[in-house]
Amino acid sequence: MAWQNRGQVTGNPALLRDQYNAKLVTADEAVTCIQSGNDVVVAFGVAETPILLDAMVNRKDELRDVRIHQMIPMRAVKYLEPGMEEHFTHVSWFTSGASRNGVQSGRFDIMPNYFYLSPRLFAEYIEVDVLMATVSPMDKYGFFSFGTSIDYTTTVAQKAKKIILAVNPHMPRTHGNTFIHVTQADYIVEDNSPLPELPAKEPGPEDIAIGQYVAELIEDGSTLQLGIGKIPNAVARALINKKNLGIHSEILTDGMVDLIEAGAVTNNAKTIHHGKAVACAALGTKKLYNFINDNPMFELHPVSYTNNPNIIGKNIKMVSINATVEVDLLGQCASETIGPVQYSGTGGQVDFIRGAVQAPGGKAFIVLHSTVKGKSKIVPMFREGTVITTSKNDVDYVVTEYGVAKLSGRTFKQRAEALINIAHPDHRAELREAAKKMGLL
Repeated sequence: MAWQNRGQVTGNPALLRDQYNAKLVTADEAVTCIQSGNDVVVAFGVAETPILLDAMVNRKDELRDVRIHQMIPMRAVKYLEPGMEEHFTHVSWFTSGASRNGVQSGRFDIMPNYFYLSPRLFAEYIEVDVLMATVSPMDKYGFFSFGTSIDYTTTVAQKAKKIILAVNPHMPRTHGNTFIHVTQADYIVEDNSPLPELPAKEPGPEDIAIGQYVAELIEDGSTLQLGIGKIPNAVARALINKKNLGIHSEILTDGMVDLIEAGAVTNNAKTIHHGKAVACAALGTKKLYNFINDNPMFELHPVSYTNNPNIIGKNIKMVSINATVEVDLLGQCASETIGPVQYSGTGGQVDFIRGAVQAPGGKAFIVLHSTVKGKSKIVPMFREGTVITTSKNDVDYVVTEYGVAKLSGRTFKQRAEALINIAHPDHRAELREAAKKMGLL
């Protein structure tokens, strides 16, 4: 695919500003390009466009069967509300708190995907009629930056029939493969609303214990992928005294900023993108957004690159850290459903586990509390309808607050024994009995 020019290519600042002004419209005017039956793609997470989505809802009586493709909606915008189904169908590529109720009630649809393959799915299977994305202000050369959200957005922009950019002064200008030129936009809307934030949750005692277990196995000079949540935050805190760590991650987080400021992350031991922290998106607070703004230490690239296991595996001592909901006694991970009920999505968990384990000296950690509400999260077998995210063949380490189970290179019986040993003590006897009945002990 190639970019489509929708204006005269020029280096003249005055002409660039003229093109900007010619495309500048209100949100209500911009969304008139959306028609019944269209597929509309909204940029990932922070770069979603509430001003445009709400304007679209204002036209709901004119629209039928519009499919809105989105990953991690950050705000409970109007099109997600009950009663909109005749007009709009949310297609969830990763479920969030804003979309969870609609997904679980069956009002929304779900697109299964490995995150690194999502650009390919959009390119080959989705008729992208309209792309909506929040971008940073235009520079003197006529470029906007997709800022916090490169992921699938740059690929979709090359295919989209219409592109609407919401220019927001709060969106950071990021380096890497992040730019779109004014000539490539159809409509420009200005929006001064604050970016959504995801504050780091304070780790509890179990999180801290898990973080310490993981940190003990991470060597100086390792390259990190950290997920989002209390346990990854606890891991980041436990790494504060490490040396020459690097970042090659799906998401940039506030915890990574803390590691950089502490001197633990330098990116100087990385084998690819030496000296650079690499990711496809950023999700955190204003502290993070300000830190990555025009900061050449960071490079953001499409998820088809950052999450490609073959690229990830080129980093020596690559370490991935991802959370799961439940683990069975074979080591299979259910990371996106609670029983049959959808909670989140596959995301990049499998991408990074597969990349880390093929890296020289690489390690992949699955982390979880041993219990939830008094019930063991290490189970003999999953409940009916549970979706398995990561297969037994991919899992390397599993860590709870009670220790570490190394599963790579272990037999079924060895795995069962190792996992029972890191389960909550109150549940080990029943797990052992179940394992015996299953022929695992």
